[in-house]
Amino acid sequence: MTSIEKTIDVRVPVRTAYNQWTQFESFPYFMEGVERVIQLDDRHTHWETTVAGAHREFDAEITEQHPDERVAWHTTEGPSHGGVVTFHRLDEHSTRVSLQMEFEPETITEKAGAALGIVGTRISGDLQRFKQYIEEQGHETGAWRGNIDPPPQTPMPHPPARDDEAAQHDPADTEDRPIYPGMPGPAVPWMRP
Repeated sequence: MTSIEKTIDVRVPVRTAYNQWTQFESFPYFMEGVERVIQLDDRHTHWETTVAGAHREFDAEITEQHPDERVAWHTTEGPSHGGVVTFHRLDEHSTRVSLQMEFEPETITEKAGAALGIVGTRISGDLQRFKQYIEEQGHETGAWRGNIDPPPQTPMPHPPARDDEAAQHDPADTEDRPIYPGMPGPAVPWMRP
């Protein structure tokens, strides 16, 4: 898995930057290789891209979205990738946009591009074009202000105790011992036996 983190400051209020980012169908205006994005519903988008001559289509799901703060996603079909973009108010007229993305290069070309930093350079270019796009307009082309909460996390199950361990177990010493080998103690409260 390849990870990329990029940041850019834009001269628009945080609400304007966030609102424009939620207009996924406008992404072809500033994202290289993105030919079309179709918003299927509040959580789902369909993408058509052409990168290095390879045409791809895939679906993505928004897993978390909070107005003026963040949008997180992952693919549900097609190339494996996901990430989060966050919006940070610098002052009433400026916003820092931070993008973190993870993807799994599939082809030899994609692996070479990841190794040579070409993908990171392309994402920096996309953010620069987003900056130019929103600053030249000075306002968003639309907005979606709804909230999408992340799915609840499922607690890790306790490993079953072996009979010889159960017989030697002293409940008084569980406070400072980790539940799993290699995990620092004390254990997280929801993980206690």
